[in-house]
Amino acid sequence: MDSIVNASAKNKDLAQKTVYSILFSISFAHLLNDLIQAVIPSVYPILKQSYNLSFSQIGLITFAFQLTASLFQPFVGYYTDKYPKPFSQIYGMLFSMAGVVSIAYANNFYWILFSVMLIGTGSSIFHPESARISNMASGGRRGLAQSIFQVGGNFGTALGPLLVALIVVPYGQKHLLWFVIAAVIGLAIISKIAFWYRDHLIHRQQKKVTFADFQRLTKSKVKWAIAILLIVIFSKFFYSASLSTYYTFYVIDKFHLSIKQAQFHMFIYLLAYATGTILGGPLGDKIGRKYVIWLSVFGAAPFALLLPYVNLFWTDVLMIIIGIIISSAFPAILVYAQELLPRKLGMISGLLYGFAFGMCALGSALLGKLADFTSIQFVYHVCSYLPLIGIICYFLPNLKKR
Repeated sequence: MDSIVNASAKNKDLAQKTVYSILFSISFAHLLNDLIQAVIPSVYPILKQSYNLSFSQIGLITFAFQLTASLFQPFVGYYTDKYPKPFSQIYGMLFSMAGVVSIAYANNFYWILFSVMLIGTGSSIFHPESARISNMASGGRRGLAQSIFQVGGNFGTALGPLLVALIVVPYGQKHLLWFVIAAVIGLAIISKIAFWYRDHLIHRQQKKVTFADFQRLTKSKVKWAIAILLIVIFSKFFYSASLSTYYTFYVIDKFHLSIKQAQFHMFIYLLAYATGTILGGPLGDKIGRKYVIWLSVFGAAPFALLLPYVNLFWTDVLMIIIGIIISSAFPAILVYAQELLPRKLGMISGLLYGFAFGMCALGSALLGKLADFTSIQFVYHVCSYLPLIGIICYFLPNLKKR
């Protein structure tokens, strides 16, 4: 009898408590995964110089990476909704590790494309299941859990340019092999999480734990809300593509900086981006996710419009403001979508991650073409209008907890 009571209590704890050890572990794994991803845009100036690449080819490299990182995610999420795979993330990290080794030795455009596609495939396996794990460990504090998870990735993205500037720029492309260490550490952490995930799945199946009913919307309204979220993601990530892919080229061209100096300015923006992610989830829990989404995308518009016209000091200031504001949206967007479709966590998480990466891919390719035909500074003039699209968030329905 005591064992039954203890098992019941354990199940209840698993379902209702916020498991911070798992949240911080999956966040750190996200940091390592996205650190490896951040290597790709960080070495663009080196690759462009070494192999005489055009901006169009740089855009195509990003397109290849983001396409593989986006294309498989909804399918991975849809499959794991039906057949959860606690150990699948290990395979994702192995793909990323292979991609790092490959790009360290790549000596032509097509080899580089193959290398980034390996890393993209690893990312597409990692994200949907990670979003599910952070939800399981949230104990109902989904916004907070998503922010903890997301901020790990953002810090990894911020560290990428800094480490490349310190390790790769002075010593050469083959020193990218040092990033294999990040993949090995990631494998160790993900393996530990996988056993918790496996045990938790068993308890959830026994208790049939799921989201509380957060909304009473018709199917058409749910579809309309998701369509708005996808438009917002287009605005946010198309603009983000101009920053993540071409910002180093922008400050080099406009302010005549060295590659190493440009990487440090990129780090400032990415650090601000990570900071904003910390705020977005808890704010969504407190004031409502709709308002966080609306203000974080549309609220960045005046600063984005001002950016092309200021000096280097104010460029850094505006990039900090833009990074903090615009990055607060995605944790709120993801949890809002999960509350719209609580029984399809993997599919909706994979769809949004995949669409976000897809927009980065498309944005990078098209903006690279535009930069070749005009100039990198003209690209920033054009992209400054994209956050204005965020005004459409006004039409998102409010989700009230019963």
